[in-house]
Amino acid sequence: MDEKFEEQNKLPELKLDAKQAQGFLSFFKTLPVDPRAVRLFDRRDYYTAHGENATFIAKTYYRTTTCLRQLGSGSDALSSVSVSKNMFETVARDLLLERTDHTLELYEGSGSNWRLVKSGTPGNLSSFEDVLFASNEMQDSPVVVALLPNFRENGCTLGLGYIDLTKRVLGLAEFLDDSHFTNLESSLVALGCKECLLPIESGKSSESRNLHDALTRCGVMLTERKKTEFKARDLVEDLGRLAKGSKEPVRDLVSAFEFAPGALGALLSYAELLADESNYGNYTICRYNLDSYMRLDSAAMRALNVLESKTDANKNFSLFGLMNRTCTAGMGKRLLHMWLKQPLLDVKEINCRLDLVQTFVEDTALRQDLRQHLKRISDVERLVHNLEKKRAGLHHIVKLYQSCIRLPFIKSALECYEGQFSSLIKDRYLNPLQFWTDDEHLNKFIGLVETSVDLDQLENGEYIISPSYDPMLSALKDEQESLEHQIHNLHKQAANDLDLPLDKALKLDKGTQFGHVFRITKKEEPKIRKKLTTQYIVLETRKDGVRFTNTKLKKLGDQYQRKLEEYKNCQKELVDRVVQTAATFSEVFGSLAGLLSELDVLLSFADLASSCPTPYIRPNISPSDEGDIILEGSRHPCVEAQDWVRGKSWFQIITGPNMGGKSTFIRQVGVNILMAQVGCFVPCDKASISVRDCIFARVGAGDCQLRGVSTFMQEMLETASILKGATDKSLIIIDELGRGTSTYDGFGLAWAICEHLVEVIKAPTLFATHFHELTALAHESPDQEPSKKQSVGVANYHVSAHIDSSSRKLTMLYKLSSRSVSTETPLFDHALQVEPGACDQSFGIHVAEFANFPESVVALAREKAAELEDFSPTTIISNDAREEHRTVAPQRIGRLTVMLTVWAVPYCLGEVGSKRKRENDLDEMSSGAARAHQFLKEFSDLPLDKMDFNEALQQVNKLKDELQKDAKNCSWLQQFF
Repeated sequence: MDEKFEEQNKLPELKLDAKQAQGFLSFFKTLPVDPRAVRLFDRRDYYTAHGENATFIAKTYYRTTTCLRQLGSGSDALSSVSVSKNMFETVARDLLLERTDHTLELYEGSGSNWRLVKSGTPGNLSSFEDVLFASNEMQDSPVVVALLPNFRENGCTLGLGYIDLTKRVLGLAEFLDDSHFTNLESSLVALGCKECLLPIESGKSSESRNLHDALTRCGVMLTERKKTEFKARDLVEDLGRLAKGSKEPVRDLVSAFEFAPGALGALLSYAELLADESNYGNYTICRYNLDSYMRLDSAAMRALNVLESKTDANKNFSLFGLMNRTCTAGMGKRLLHMWLKQPLLDVKEINCRLDLVQTFVEDTALRQDLRQHLKRISDVERLVHNLEKKRAGLHHIVKLYQSCIRLPFIKSALECYEGQFSSLIKDRYLNPLQFWTDDEHLNKFIGLVETSVDLDQLENGEYIISPSYDPMLSALKDEQESLEHQIHNLHKQAANDLDLPLDKALKLDKGTQFGHVFRITKKEEPKIRKKLTTQYIVLETRKDGVRFTNTKLKKLGDQYQRKLEEYKNCQKELVDRVVQTAATFSEVFGSLAGLLSELDVLLSFADLASSCPTPYIRPNISPSDEGDIILEGSRHPCVEAQDWVRGKSWFQIITGPNMGGKSTFIRQVGVNILMAQVGCFVPCDKASISVRDCIFARVGAGDCQLRGVSTFMQEMLETASILKGATDKSLIIIDELGRGTSTYDGFGLAWAICEHLVEVIKAPTLFATHFHELTALAHESPDQEPSKKQSVGVANYHVSAHIDSSSRKLTMLYKLSSRSVSTETPLFDHALQVEPGACDQSFGIHVAEFANFPESVVALAREKAAELEDFSPTTIISNDAREEHRTVAPQRIGRLTVMLTVWAVPYCLGEVGSKRKRENDLDEMSSGAARAHQFLKEFSDLPLDKMDFNEALQQVNKLKDELQKDAKNCSWLQQFF
């Protein structure tokens, strides 16, 4: 197998003579410079790339530059690489399906005469579909978007047009967006956008840079076009030619937008839709509404691992990989892709999907029967696309036929169901199937194929029109067979005449060069040489024998060849006629594809829910303004987790050790809610879910240095999107916020962000952190005045861990079924033991021990950590003072939050960590701590929200000077100055 692979990808030899090379070089110099374009030249048996493209292909795909050759000589020499047909497919798939930084162009010709025959981009695959999907299913349907931005003081109004060339859909949208383009990002994710057209900007404004950053985050290729192309003139007339139905609805739709028509006009020009008459009357024009689906930005998609990635170790690493148990050839996968990017908000439609999934979960026989039949269904959607684009052949028609003859079996299986949701099954599937399979629709198509196609020849791999379908074809076939019979009789006569055994010694060959000829071996030739030279015409002598003919055979052979050509031409005309007739069924097949792909995905959900070790359950869905989010015994579908309840506590702070599973715990909540709103059962013991309009996730960040964005900046940008885009009906997941800067800055930001989420946005939030001081948000004293009470809804949870007092060894605690287990390394197939309350300590040093740090490093770390803890403000005040301090800490002081109170002593008195630990008597420590607490109280009472910066600084310095004066009589306080 390895030898076969190497042979297929063997580097072809670059064969060009000097004249050909010179001609090509002169043509190559005329090509416009386009750094994104990868240009390949078809040399019939292989392809070539040249210049920078050759170097790119050599390094990227051959992984060596030794394959490069020089075309020409001297200063005109051009780096070149040859590409086999197999490698060409690999390059095309990678550039157009995996990457978003290149376009692909294919040229045909010779010498100095070459022409562009195919061009493709990640958003427009149509020219290369035969290459990309010859042996691979089309798993996603790429979309091209055009944007016409209108920047204003209060934001940016975006006109958006989009086109799905596979499904033949055109859409418009228009909306106001913020400076981070959060609405645009969720739209690009939902549409599955691969390429975006923008008007060329004269200047690189900050708004334009932010817009480009949003495209980059979504992995969208940017294509800049002239601003003159973004025009709406004649758009209604153009759309009227492309759209199904009358022009009036199109005019009404376009008139509702100000900027979107210009964007759509640019798309029509870019995709050259009007140049192809097969597009006329086949496009659907629609309005895209941002509020139709749950909004998911690129950060949430990554954090929840919704779609597959090349870095996934196996298919179950992503939600798509886990849920994809579809049976149809491609169209079920594409629908699942779309559903995961567009979770529903309509409670009625969600419950409708869940009813159908429940049907298939409860009726195992029905589920298995339907899945077996769906495995025989071809990719109807793409077959129809080929029909409409006039690219279909007879084999496409036969595949549609083979899918059609499975429909009665699917219908029969559904008719046998008499359960709780039988009326829904009837309305959703049986009635449409009954309508589409009647004698006026698909039965008519089946009759057409059975009459016109020679189905008996399919076993031989031949797709031909049956001779009985057309009288002329039948007559030509009869004449052909008659001539074949005469030729065989002539063969027998020649065998008798030459006294040679028929077929054994004297063979009858048929080839492209001579047509019908006799052939004997060179060994037999001397025996009949005399007759051969006098009565026959010798055509050639080769190793495999002597070929010869006579006037009769030549005459019959010529007649046969003419009839064969007539027969082939007649076949071609009839195939074109059959394909053209079959194309009239496109609308029916389009509806059928939608029904079968939906059935396929829902059966996939049911199969997943039933076949897992612990079966999934149906969630109870309620509108966003009703009910709570309650997940009991919930598990991450890929990684196990535990319970999460959003009732009175809707802002939950999760603390605990590294590797304890905090990230897994918070992500699984988002994954379960997304699965439920897609219409799938969820891995829980019990689930009640209030519909969320959006999931925001800030989980991990990486440097984007090519865009000048650091890890921390990326973290802040994602958080800004949450603060600007989230509503009280969203779900927010934040993991380790504020760790990319100094401890004080990071903590201050984390606290302020938490407080804003709690008091302003009020969205259900899971916040995992190592800032244990944040847990003070949940502290509430019954003695506080109502105006000073802590924010309602905040609760602390922690991932359980245990440190052995003697060995100091850290053990993670997990829950398996109803009993607890422990392990010194995380076992993710167990449920995490998440318990109420804050984590009582940090475990960073213990995790370092897991990583086998040198003992000396661990010991020094413990020593320094102990010093810092000894000098922290929370350990230097008496118990009484600490209790009193807790009533002060939660107060919000203007834009300065509790951070200033908790850290006031080290901030105002100098760096604590650099001081050495001193011994102090208890009385002096107690009095000093009381004075320090008095300072904190006076500081917290300052009306900072009414002061300007200089006035506030003056007051703080005054308090500091007074404390420093009192410290002269207290050595314990002196250590801070």
